Amino acid sequence: MKSIEHLLEVLIFNSRWLLAPFYLGLVAGILILLIKFGQEFFHLVPHILSGTESDIILAILTLVDMSLVANLLIIIIFSGYENFVSKIDTGGHEDRPDWMGKVDFSGLKIKVIASIVAISAIELLKAFVNVDAGLETLAAQNGAWSWTAIDKAIAWKMAIHILLVISGVLFALMDSIAESTPKHGSKH
Repeated sequence: MKSIEHLLEVLIFNSRWLLAPFYLGLVAGILILLIKFGQEFFHLVPHILSGTESDIILAILTLVDMSLVANLLIIIIFSGYENFVSKIDTGGHEDRPDWMGKVDFSGLKIKVIASIVAISAIELLKAFVNVDAGLETLAAQNGAWSWTAIDKAIAWKMAIHILLVISGVLFALMDSIAESTPKHGSKH
C-alpha cells in the first residue's frame, strides 16, 4: 500500500510539469506582442510630423499598453514557473531581476492586479484622448452627435477601472490579513 501511495505522490508531484507548455505559450504571446508592437511603431513613424497631437498620443499610449502587457506576461511566466514548476537556474547571471525567485503566489496576485489596473488606466486615458474621434464616428453612423453614447462608453470604462482598483485594494487587504493571522502550528 505504501508503494502505491509513493507512486501517486510522485505522479502528482511530477504533474506540475504539465504547466510548462502554458508558460511556453505565454512566451509565444510575448513574441506576438512584439510583432504587433513593431507594426504599431512603424505605422506611427510616418505620421510623426503629419499626425495630430491626439493621434500621436493615442499611438504612444498603445505602445505603452503593449509594453505593460508584455511586462505582466514576464512576471507571470517567471513567477508562475518558479512557484509551480521548478526554480529557474540562471547561474548567478548579473541581469537576473532582483524580484525573481522572491515573488510568491500572493505577491504574484498583487503584481497581476496592479498591472491590470495600470493597463485599464491606459485604456481609459486613450478613451479620454479619443473622445473627439468617437463623436465623429457616432455622427457618421447616426447622422447626429450622440453625447450620451460617448458618455456611457466612458462611464463603463471608468466603472470597470474603479472596480479593478477596488479589487486590487481588497486583494492587498486580504493578503495583509492572511499574513497577520497566526499560521497553523506556528507560535505567534
